[in-house]
Amino acid sequence: MLGHGQIWAAIDALAAKNGLSASGLAKKSGLDPTTFNRSKRIAVDGRPRWPSTESIAKALDATATNLDNFMGLLTEGSSRAPSRNVPLLGLAQAGAGGFFDDAGFPIGQGWDEIGFPQADGQMYALEISGDSMAPVFRDGDVVLVQPGAAVRRGDRVIVKTTDGEVMAKELARQTAKQVELRSLNREHADRTFAAKEIDWIARIVWASQ
Repeated sequence: MLGHGQIWAAIDALAAKNGLSASGLAKKSGLDPTTFNRSKRIAVDGRPRWPSTESIAKALDATATNLDNFMGLLTEGSSRAPSRNVPLLGLAQAGAGGFFDDAGFPIGQGWDEIGFPQADGQMYALEISGDSMAPVFRDGDVVLVQPGAAVRRGDRVIVKTTDGEVMAKELARQTAKQVELRSLNREHADRTFAAKEIDWIARIVWASQ
């Protein structure tokens, strides 16, 4: 089964083979210049976004590349971008004690690990518990978290309070004085905290479904 990372790596390789950037390949293919940009590869809700078969077909036509050659790039992309193991914590476990440093990264040894092909930079995985984020994230789903990444309104985030509570929410609003969090499951109340009550906020960049 072809993975999300393999497909995008093959598109990057196709662009490079033709002396183009990802946006240059899109323009040459008659597509919106941002079609193949890295910012388009993960949706705002953290789910992987796949290129359409139509956009791939146009890129192959524009570069005079046949399907067999593109499949070769898929194999090369897989070998260039192997899965990297990241720490895996349970959400309930994460809220039980001092498992994070001040920046929101797990500390200590002995965590379970899980492989993610697109795990660039410092990241870790959390297994969701509870249903406050259903139906977007369900009990047992695994999310990839990137502390230090910029967060904005509408992002799905992991939040740790100064009292040690760790939760998955949507960032509704953040000011210098207050943080408002939304529960996607309307059976759960939204949460509002004073900014000083928030230890850190980390963006969810990927989720298993």
